[in-house]
Amino acid sequence: MKNLMTYDHQKVHTLNRFYIFVLRIILGVIFAVLITRIFYPKASIVGIVAVLVFLVGMAYLIEYFRMHQK
Repeated sequence: MKNLMTYDHQKVHTLNRFYIFVLRIILGVIFAVLITRIFYPKASIVGIVAVLVFLVGMAYLIEYFRMHQK
């Protein structure tokens, strides 16, 4: 009989990474809109998306360096 308390660590890790990605996108959208509206009020959607990609990309770059520094 399989133990009810066991779970697949790989699936849990994948779900956690997906939720981190979604959280970074949501926060990236919020901060990209705020940053572009404060510093460049006439920015188009393309400008906001560029800031969003930059913010999320920097989050992953910082995470990469933190993981390889240990």
